[in-house]
Amino acid sequence: MTDALFLTSDEVTGLASPADYVDAVREGYRQRGEGAPAKPRTKLFDADPGGLLTTYTAVLPETGAMGGYTYDAGFGAGDAWFMTPLFDAGSGEPLAVIDGASMNPFKTGAAGAVAVDELAREDASVLGVIGTGPQARGQVRTTATVREFDEVRVFSPTREHRAAFAAEFDDLLAADVRAVDASSDAVAGADVVITATTASDPVFDGDLLDPGAHVTAMGQYHPEKRELDATTIERATYVPDLRERATYDAGSFLAALDAGVVDEDHVHAELGEVVAGVEPGRTSDDEVTVFDSGGTGIETVAAAYMLYERAREAGRGTDISFAPASEALTGRDP
Repeated sequence: MTDALFLTSDEVTGLASPADYVDAVREGYRQRGEGAPAKPRTKLFDADPGGLLTTYTAVLPETGAMGGYTYDAGFGAGDAWFMTPLFDAGSGEPLAVIDGASMNPFKTGAAGAVAVDELAREDASVLGVIGTGPQARGQVRTTATVREFDEVRVFSPTREHRAAFAAEFDDLLAADVRAVDASSDAVAGADVVITATTASDPVFDGDLLDPGAHVTAMGQYHPEKRELDATTIERATYVPDLRERATYDAGSFLAALDAGVVDEDHVHAELGEVVAGVEPGRTSDDEVTVFDSGGTGIETVAAAYMLYERAREAGRGTDISFAPASEALTGRDP
C-alpha cells in the first residue's frame, strides 16, 4: 500500500497566489517546449441525460510529476465536477487526488498570463476583457501579475455582470477598471484582449485590433466554439497551447482553415516552444499575436504539484491508501 493526499477544494484555496500559479505554469510550459509529453483533451458525450466527460494528461519530468484532469458536466445534475489525479513521474506512485474546482480559473489563467508575458508588448497598458465569469476573473488576476495595466475595460452582454466585475477589479487592481457597453469598446485601442466566453460566434471584429495587440482566447476548445473571427486569425502570429489542438478542436482556427484564409502552416509555435526559446515570440511592435488556450494537462500538473507540496508543508489534506497492482491484481475470487 502507498499513501496519497486527498485535498478538497477548500483545502486548496489560499495555498498559492496568482503569481505563484504563473511561475509554476511557466516552468511547466518550458518543459513542454523541451519535449515533455502532453496531449489535447479527449471528450466523450452522452445524450440521455446530456453530459460531457473530459480528460487530458501531461508528464513534467523535471517537476517529477505527471497526471491531468478529469471532469464532467451535465448528466442531469446541472453542474460540473473536477478531479485531478497526480502521480510521481519517477516511480509512478500516486501522490494526490485533488478537487480541482477552486484551482481551475487560476491554473488556466496562468497559462494565459504566461502567453501575455511572452507575446504581448512590454509596454502594454490597456486591457480589454470580454466575459465576466470565473475564467475571466482568473485570467485577469493572473495577467495583472505580468503587466502593469493603467486601464481595464470589461464587456459582458449582461449589464449587471459587467458592472459587478468592474467594481470588484477596480478594488483589486491599481488600474482604472470600467464596464463598457459593447465588445468593440473593450477591443479598440487595447494592447491586450482577453476573451473568456462560451461563444459559438466571434465576439469582436478582428479589424478593430490595433497593430501590436495581443489576444488570449480561452473559449475555443470545441470545433463549434468560435470566439475569434477569421480576420483575427489571419492577421495574427498564432500560438496555441498545443500544436496538435489547432486542427483538433480549436474552433476559430478550424473556421479560418475552412474559410481558406490560413493553412496549417499558419501555426507559428506552441506556447512551450516560445517559453523554452525554441521558437521566437513577438518580433515587432506592430505584430498582432494570438494565444489559443483550450486547456491542457501542462498547467494542470504544474499547478497541482505546487499545491500538493504546499499542502504537505501546511499539514492540509487527508491521506488515502492505494494498493499497487502487484498486490491488488490477485486473480482471486472477489
